[in-house]
Amino acid sequence: MTDYLMQIGDILKRKRLDLGLTQQELEARSGVTQSMISKMEKGSADNVSIDILRKLAKALNCLLVDLLPEEDKRK
Repeated sequence: MTDYLMQIGDILKRKRLDLGLTQQELEARSGVTQSMISKMEKGSADNVSIDILRKLAKALNCLLVDLLPEEDKRK
């Protein structure tokens, strides 16, 4: 499970950095705590809900599916 979360975390971090946002700025935009964002980016977050992914996607101006690894988009 950690590998999967790490992939999501890598995507999340890349999208955040592409927008020039800090974790704190993403927290302000999304309502998801900086602690959770950090854990997700490190691949150590437990129980990442669909609601959290929705909030992050909206704050990053992308679709929720854009936060998922490529192999999940093809299934």
